[in-house]
Amino acid sequence: MAGYEAVIGLEVHAQLRTESKLFCSCSTAFGAEPNEHVCELCGGLPGAVPRLNEKAVELAAKAGFALDCTVNASSIFSRKNYFYPDLPGGYQTSQFAPPICEHGRLDVTVNGQTRRIGITRIHLEDDAGKCVHGQGGVTLVDLNRAGTPLIEIVSEPDIRSAEEAAEYMRQIHAILVCIGATDGNMEEGSLRCDANVSVRPRGETRLGTRSEIKNLNSFRNVQKAVEYEISRQLACLEDGVALVQETRLFDSVRQVTQSMRTKEDAHDYRYFPNPDLPPVLVSAEQMTRWRGELPELPAPRAARFVKDYGL
Repeated sequence: MAGYEAVIGLEVHAQLRTESKLFCSCSTAFGAEPNEHVCELCGGLPGAVPRLNEKAVELAAKAGFALDCTVNASSIFSRKNYFYPDLPGGYQTSQFAPPICEHGRLDVTVNGQTRRIGITRIHLEDDAGKCVHGQGGVTLVDLNRAGTPLIEIVSEPDIRSAEEAAEYMRQIHAILVCIGATDGNMEEGSLRCDANVSVRPRGETRLGTRSEIKNLNSFRNVQKAVEYEISRQLACLEDGVALVQETRLFDSVRQVTQSMRTKEDAHDYRYFPNPDLPPVLVSAEQMTRWRGELPELPAPRAARFVKDYGL
């Protein structure tokens, strides 16, 4: 890294701990037979009208409080338009501007040094389904997960190493499990992240060309994928090879990232307010109650144990 620095931002996707999906009453239970928990709405049929799950709003707001965010009294849902085989409506219902939470922070300590990582936003959205590849030479689609409530926690590009990225992910996991927002089962896909990675000369203020590594589902994979991607980009710069903005996947067996597609920008998604959903309004009474229900968070609890018990 002599002469260069890494610039990393994480988008953490956490499945919220609700019994039903974000906009319908289908179960979110894991492990059912394919396409068992699907109705007209989460199956993308025209004419089905969504109804917001209030528990998901509560858990999203509590995550915002726990991460020192501003929780907005009013936020809106938009349609984020793109095509996946397992996205039956042809769009994802997500929040763009304003989201339910924004302007947070999280302090991360690595090798005795503490750095503050800014959190740009936390927004609510529904999950896509799941493609199952290699079944008799075809791809099958399971929509049980489609419509499951998620929050996406988007960090500022403040992370500077693979170790910091993994530690940030660990702390997000610990906080969300502590407050009951998610069950944290990463092997079941309850918590995963996308890592945006670029490198630039030290002292440079402009961001370099970034790659987004999709669907990292373990702390180890986060660290290993970011480490590899930093080294790959440095090698390209040293060899005079132009970097392109792209989406990549991490092969955990070979420990390498691989190109998947060119990376979209926000304007490519053609966001517009979802006409079937009114603004999400959170009252002052709800904010006070939800904030008051938060338990002691992991970092303050650890500090208290050290102070009170000399651990």
